Amino acid sequence: MRTDRDVSQQQGASAPRRSRWARAAFAALSGLIAGFTALCVAELVAAAVRPEAGPVTAVGGAVIDRTPPAVKDFAVRNFGTDDKLVLQLGILVLLAVFAMAVGVLALRHRWTGAAAVLVFGVVGAVSAVGRPEGRPGDALPSVVGALVAAGVLYLLAGRLRVPKTVPSPAAGGTDGGAQGAFDRRGFVIAATAAAAASAGAGLLGRQLQASRLAGVSASRGDITLPAPASAAPPIPAGADLGIRGLSSFTTPNKDFYRVDTALVAPRVDADAWRLRIHGKGVARPVTLSFQDLLGRELVERDITLTCVSNQVGGPYVGTARWIGVRLADLLREAGVKPPSKGGSADQIVARSVEGMTIGTPVEEVMDGRDALLAVGMNGEPLPFDHGFPVRMVVPGLYGYVSACKWIQDIELTTFDAYDAYWVEREWSREAPVKTQSRIDTPRPFAAPGAGTVPVAGVAWAQHRGIARVEVRVDSGEWHTARLAAEAGHDTWRQWVWEWPATTGHHTLEVRATDRTGATQTDKRVGTVPDGATGWHSVVVDVT
Repeated sequence: MRTDRDVSQQQGASAPRRSRWARAAFAALSGLIAGFTALCVAELVAAAVRPEAGPVTAVGGAVIDRTPPAVKDFAVRNFGTDDKLVLQLGILVLLAVFAMAVGVLALRHRWTGAAAVLVFGVVGAVSAVGRPEGRPGDALPSVVGALVAAGVLYLLAGRLRVPKTVPSPAAGGTDGGAQGAFDRRGFVIAATAAAAASAGAGLLGRQLQASRLAGVSASRGDITLPAPASAAPPIPAGADLGIRGLSSFTTPNKDFYRVDTALVAPRVDADAWRLRIHGKGVARPVTLSFQDLLGRELVERDITLTCVSNQVGGPYVGTARWIGVRLADLLREAGVKPPSKGGSADQIVARSVEGMTIGTPVEEVMDGRDALLAVGMNGEPLPFDHGFPVRMVVPGLYGYVSACKWIQDIELTTFDAYDAYWVEREWSREAPVKTQSRIDTPRPFAAPGAGTVPVAGVAWAQHRGIARVEVRVDSGEWHTARLAAEAGHDTWRQWVWEWPATTGHHTLEVRATDRTGATQTDKRVGTVPDGATGWHSVVVDVT
């Protein structure tokens, strides 16, 4: 039979265990608060330096730079345009785990735990400075944030210390049983104050950055694009078939795909923007302002862009009406000649404000196609996400070798002398767009009723044009689809085939033939190193 003394002893023995778990939980919380402090203080300092210097952005950019092509392709395929959000969330989760571990470490070793926080600052600083566009000052947000966070962790860990007391033998206690009464109230007050101050710093940083970005946005809003000297031909009647579920001929800006490595789209002031043209074979180096471009002869063209990461049947393709200056004209004025006419440079290396390098063949830019330094998209200045104030657009080439956004520098060189960003990562240095087609409707696993079902989609072979599209059902004979009116060889083309659908489970396939007579292959390959191939197929159940 247990006595009151037995119960008292058991409760006394369990009290230290409860106290240890409580201290460990509070220690993990103190680590989280320290991590939160680091981010918030860094946000405030980044507002004074530049937003791209923030630790999450810097580390995320460094991760993207070092991501193997296969992993990058997986991220784009599975997360689409949310891949950057997923990366940022992943970084924050890892930071939270690290912060909690450091907090528990600081429970027993305050100085070691506080010093471990500085690892966060070192990683952020090295990542920021090591980026292609990195500057020495970019290390400041991570360093300052880590130093303040280390102080916060040291302070909070001190509040979790247990006073050294000696119990009375008459009380029947032990040394371990007498410990455990740490200053909970003091910890809660200190933790609340640290969290509140950190949140205030973060909000202030966000407000300062928002104020700066508002000024840049206002400058974009004040821009009125001049009327183009060479307007785009009207889109012919019948270029858009108007079929439900079929992609519209012109892709609205808000729906246009975005695939790039910038975690935060740069906000560039058009008034301060400059473009430099220099390098091999440039007889007269050029520096242009945004107003210089607007004062030149502007041309307007409908051009379809395609990302090399677009899987067979994928969404990373769209058509817009672009306004800009012919890049070939600028190169000729600088004295550049294409290789076919004796020029010494065969590669244009375009550099963006966030450090991206895009390598484009000089020959293709100067062969007569409408390669543009674009300033407008679908009747308005370029959106920030799509390269404001100026970007490159070269029809017939995948974006990673032609479509430099936020461009600020053009260097003429050779492919042998320099590998651009994606070429360093195992992608091909030259990448003409491959002939492709896609079924937009019916959707995969749709259940249309038996009878006439419109099978419709788009096909593209920029700078060659689409000559024919064919559809087949269940590996049967090929049926020629009706093509929409052609708006030009540099745009995609809609198509439709009226299918006499019968009840059952069916597989639809599509293939296109371009105007050179080449029909797309059925061989399925991935996007690396120069674009996917294969026929797009859709499975449906007709009821």
